[in-house]
Amino acid sequence: MPHAIVVGGGLAGLAAAAALGGAGFRVDLFEARGALGGRASSFPLAPSGPDSGQIDNCQHVLLGCCVNLLDFYRRLGVADRIRFHREFYFVEPGGRVSALGSGLLSFLRLRFLGAADKLWLLRGLAAVRREYETRADLDRITMLDWLREKRQTARAIERFWRQVLVSAVNEDLDRMAARHGLQVFRLGLLAGSRASELGIPAVPLSQLYDSERWRSFPEVSVHLRAPVERVEIEGEKARGVIVAGQTRAADFYVCAAPVERAAALAPELELDPAAFEHSPITGIHLWFDRAIMELPQATLLDRTIQWAFNKAGGRYVQVVVSASRALVEMSRADVIALALRELAEFFPRARDARLEKAHVVKELRATFSARPGLEAFRPPAQTRLANLFLAGDWTRTGWPATMESAVRSGYLAAEAVARAAGRAEQFLIPDLA
Repeated sequence: MPHAIVVGGGLAGLAAAAALGGAGFRVDLFEARGALGGRASSFPLAPSGPDSGQIDNCQHVLLGCCVNLLDFYRRLGVADRIRFHREFYFVEPGGRVSALGSGLLSFLRLRFLGAADKLWLLRGLAAVRREYETRADLDRITMLDWLREKRQTARAIERFWRQVLVSAVNEDLDRMAARHGLQVFRLGLLAGSRASELGIPAVPLSQLYDSERWRSFPEVSVHLRAPVERVEIEGEKARGVIVAGQTRAADFYVCAAPVERAAALAPELELDPAAFEHSPITGIHLWFDRAIMELPQATLLDRTIQWAFNKAGGRYVQVVVSASRALVEMSRADVIALALRELAEFFPRARDARLEKAHVVKELRATFSARPGLEAFRPPAQTRLANLFLAGDWTRTGWPATMESAVRSGYLAAEAVARAAGRAEQFLIPDLA
């Protein structure tokens, strides 16, 4: 039985391990931390408290077009723990709600856009269909350049394009490659109603990957708190990894660490971490003495906070700010005050509610910046070494930095391992389109 070592227990490493373990490989996965999931993980709110609940570092969502992520959840037996919503709720300051479902009629009923905004927006969406797979310069221009070229109105840009894309890609329109902006709409909102459904985990993220999940993969051994110190390379092959001062050897190796870590573990690969800038995400967890919102989720227009997610019947609300550079230097108290002030503009009940506790998570390196020109620096799964492969959302997956991209990278690395072992395995599921 061929043996593979996977370095890193984020989604990329977990996907590679699940694919290889299910295909008859013996797999050892080494993770430096005490929990799996990487950036898509949970932690106890009060580690010393006996009844401390788990909270996610940030609300992670997916769309129905994330076919590989959903396949990974099915492999782990947790697909039923994702709740899908067919409507997105847009809320304006003052509380007026517009619901966007599938179909043209739903779009035409959006009240936060005027007639001219909708007309030009429809023309823009038609251009997405025409140009996503045919235009050659989409990785060289920004999404804002493309929108201006298509004569999108300022209101449509701010209230629709920006609202959707900044959250989906975690980057501002003037920093985002047009290729990824068009991709979100082509594969998500324009690929059918199933593709655009919004999936939200119904349990803390850690419960999606915990040790219970891996019992169905008897060939996969997960080693927590086991940081890999170095990949040992001899000639044109990797010969082992150093863990706790000892060499662990296998036939094949998948390095599923962040790009900076991968470059340090295997400097012989000459990876270029400097090519990758990062974009932060801020998650704000708020617990009130009463319910402040009834909607299951809402995207909030014209303010700093972009999304609010209803937890625990509306008494616990998680607020998310993507591409949150403006919040990085703000104090915890100021971030909470900003969230409370803006929430009250959308949900009047928040004005009278008492805040019982709050927690702020700033993920400064949440994702890489999907800037124009970056694709040329994203490496494929195969390296110049015959038995060493790369995985991670920063590799050449065809997607920006998302959970789907991470899983795609793990599957691509697993396919490359299988080819090196003389097997023809296909794990990657093609995009919906």
